[in-house]
Amino acid sequence: MTPTAGDQAPEFEALLCTGESFRSTTLDAALDGGGVLVFFGFAFSAIDENWWKRYDRAGWDEFDVPVLGVSRDGPYAQNAFIRYLESPFRMFSDTDGEASEAFGLLTEREGMADTSTPMRSVFVIDDDGEITYDWVADDWISPVPREEIEEAVADL
Repeated sequence: MTPTAGDQAPEFEALLCTGESFRSTTLDAALDGGGVLVFFGFAFSAIDENWWKRYDRAGWDEFDVPVLGVSRDGPYAQNAFIRYLESPFRMFSDTDGEASEAFGLLTEREGMADTSTPMRSVFVIDDDGEITYDWVADDWISPVPREEIEEAVADL
């Protein structure tokens, strides 16, 4: 079941990628006082490339809390994606799908045999690990409610 506002964020551990390196890191350690968790489908897909560029242009890297991505891509692909975008964001490599499953987001991709990814979603998490805002997309391309997310971050 996908957690919603008021729930504790499920804890997980995965490889956190910086664009140059990766290290096994828990969600709690990566957030270190709250943050934004963005689940997405595939590094290098046109859709996700577009969204991460939008987050950068919107100044999400200037939040007082980190913005972290999560996808099923391996750490080398995640690091290459971060470098390609010249992105200021770090991203979890959820190769085993444990983070996506912990958040109840793992879904099979239609027309892609035996391929599952998390649904596009955003969670704002406070310094106590409580989800203060949640959004899960109904499809793979609709825009995130950026202004709502930015308000939720401002309220942290």
